[in-house]
Amino acid sequence: ELEGVKDKMSGLLGARTCSSPGEASDLKYPLGTRLREPLTEARFQQLFGDEEQVQELPTEPVGPKLCRMWRRPASACSRPGAWRLLQARLPPLRWLPLYRWRAWLLGDAVAGVTVGVVHVPQGMAFALLTSVPPVFGLYTSFFPVLIYSLLGTGRHLSTGTFAVLSLMTGSAVERLVPEPLSRNLSGIEKEQLDAQRVGAAAAVAFGSGALMLGMFVLQLGVLSTFLSEPVVKALTSGAALHVLVSQLPSLLGLSLPRQIGCFSLFKTLAAVLTSLPRSSPAELTISALSLALLVPVKELNVRFRDKLPTPIPGEIVMVLLASVLCFTSSLDTKYNVQIVGLLPEGFPQPLLPSLAELPRILADSLPIALVTFAVSASLASMYADKYSYTIDPNQELLAHGVSNLISSFFSCFPNSASLATTSLLVDAGGNTQLAGLFSCIVVLLVLLWLGPFFYYLPKAVLACINISSMRQMFFQMQELPQLWHISRMDFAVWIVTWVAVVTLNVDLGLAVGVIFSMMTVVCRTQRVQCLALGLAEGTELYRPLRESHRLLQVPGLCILRYPTPLYFGTRGNFRRILEWHLGLGEGGKPVAEPVRVVVLDFSGVTFADAAGAREVAQLASRCRDVGIHLLLAQCNASVLETLARAGVLDRVTPQQLFVSVQDAAAHALEKLELTGSTICTVWI
Repeated sequence: ELEGVKDKMSGLLGARTCSSPGEASDLKYPLGTRLREPLTEARFQQLFGDEEQVQELPTEPVGPKLCRMWRRPASACSRPGAWRLLQARLPPLRWLPLYRWRAWLLGDAVAGVTVGVVHVPQGMAFALLTSVPPVFGLYTSFFPVLIYSLLGTGRHLSTGTFAVLSLMTGSAVERLVPEPLSRNLSGIEKEQLDAQRVGAAAAVAFGSGALMLGMFVLQLGVLSTFLSEPVVKALTSGAALHVLVSQLPSLLGLSLPRQIGCFSLFKTLAAVLTSLPRSSPAELTISALSLALLVPVKELNVRFRDKLPTPIPGEIVMVLLASVLCFTSSLDTKYNVQIVGLLPEGFPQPLLPSLAELPRILADSLPIALVTFAVSASLASMYADKYSYTIDPNQELLAHGVSNLISSFFSCFPNSASLATTSLLVDAGGNTQLAGLFSCIVVLLVLLWLGPFFYYLPKAVLACINISSMRQMFFQMQELPQLWHISRMDFAVWIVTWVAVVTLNVDLGLAVGVIFSMMTVVCRTQRVQCLALGLAEGTELYRPLRESHRLLQVPGLCILRYPTPLYFGTRGNFRRILEWHLGLGEGGKPVAEPVRVVVLDFSGVTFADAAGAREVAQLASRCRDVGIHLLLAQCNASVLETLARAGVLDRVTPQQLFVSVQDAAAHALEKLELTGSTICTVWI
């Protein structure tokens, strides 16, 4: 068998040898020849690396080095550099000079007005989710939108109130400022309770904004990647179910305390079913008629989005009709229908949120900040890819951080990009952030002059608007069959996150989803298969051994590819695999001839920690003790540095480190005396 392998190898590689030192000069131009000698890492650096290696330079004292590092930003702060920095922090300085006024202005104006019209009823509706008076939803639909238009990089992003954040903030507000058990409050007591809840919601916005600004300073925009798409979609879908159940008391005209904490959804359902006989027929009728109008209009807007010039503003039509009906029929006095009441004109006085509340709301602000950034960044990236432009994740952190921080001074609650209004903005023809300014104008008109028209608006209509706005989130479940087909692991992440959000609450569900998603990544790195490689006949390619491929496996030579990072979580699996292939432990792989040379392809090892490096060092010692020649191929610079610090290079010489598997295999064939030449050759 060994003689047959020799014949094949001589036919594959050819019998050429580098018989004189002059032929080694061909290495300078390896593509011009068919055959060359194997390249070690040291030889490669000698031929193609820098003339002066970094490690050979004299060590610089720490003091001058730090001084030079401080001087470098100062010297780089030239006038062009300052202008580029200003453009990066104020995106309108970049896109406004390039604005195509004739082509884009009309689309931005129509889209902005359309979204502004939707912001008015949705803002008031989401304020009820946050447990604050409706007018504060209008404030949250104005200030954050204005600030994001100046700082955001998402051209098609619509910010403002978002149902998921409103639900999370409302749970925090109810916990921090619970409603008295008596529930029979006077007008003054009700105003005091509302003021305390508004302050708590503003403090949560302040805390989440401060956290996002801290993430911006640390350039942690990459953190958005830890909230994978299945986690975000399952979170929003599960939160939509929470919104639906939380609005049932308002739909039925029931005055029930809001349930918070774990299993709050089931507690609310039980309370609603228990109190069902006390529901108000008038509010139930208003809710049924409102849903009968809003749901079909939503469907029409989706089905005929390409044919309609602008989406039908079903929410504002419903608000106007319900207000007129309640006013003409005196439903608030005859049937005790709950109405919005007087909306204060103008803006609230700027007020710094109570800093004493910050330690209590930190646990609530962190998940809200993460959800804000994850949803907003994913939406912005999706439309940036669709319309061929780029966003800056760190600038998005700055935009949403400043938006939440400054708006909290005006009694706004946490805000972010909204799925429904962003889709509406794109469908209506929006092109740039200028659409947000037109949206602000509509909300401004309501705050200054049109507020009294919403006095008789039934709160049941706002609850119906909340429910109808969840349509897009509910329909995300239609993607589950496709997700099952693409990735069973992502499907499991989706289901686990959704079940956790529904059964526990949004905050804990998010934590469970993130932890489970990261654990799936860790588990997949621990369950990888180490691939044994063989030489494909007639080529220089080493491919994984398969029965269906004509691959040459040399007796006594074992080539293994380990395709995962080598760290404390995978070191045990790495040891077991190597022991089985090399026969170092009990129950090793049965082979006709013992392994004499092993080549480890580390091209898939992106990084190694101290535990993984020590495992390689122990392997090198064991191989040396049993007479196995160990060769390492394709180690990246960081892995090599870690291995060197762990003492691997004390057991493995530089002549055992190769730039490719082909080079290492050629050296191994020479070691096994299969080529009969003094310098082995490798096919280019």
